[in-house]
Amino acid sequence: MTDKMTCRTFPTAFKLAAIKRLKAGEAVLPLARELGVSRKILHDWRKAWDLHGPSGLNRKRGPKPGPRKFRPLAKPAAKGSSGELANARAKIAELERKIGQQAVDIDFFAKPCAPWTRPIGKAQSHPPHGSHRSHDFI
Repeated sequence: MTDKMTCRTFPTAFKLAAIKRLKAGEAVLPLARELGVSRKILHDWRKAWDLHGPSGLNRKRGPKPGPRKFRPLAKPAAKGSSGELANARAKIAELERKIGQQAVDIDFFAKPCAPWTRPIGKAQSHPPHGSHRSHDFI
């Protein structure tokens, strides 16, 4: 294995030839091995071709400019129908996101705060060093 990841670029004609072979019914794994690329790259090229056509094969990597597109949350519907179920699912999804964020926050602060936390309700077998009052006057 190499120390640094290499970033290879492929000509558009190479990508197009691979996509044509995929569209003709060739299996992804043997084609990827023959071309010396990963299966993921072939899937990415095919997806880019399906979404954007030939210009999709020349797109730059990384985040694209402009606002990010998010899936909209479920919209509330009339009561007494399947709308109640959609509302409940939307509320559940919202609460699950909050719980997930709280778990991330707890994990983030757990290690740095560990020296100041101690179990509640358990008596310590030995008091911390330096807290023996009887030894102070000897």
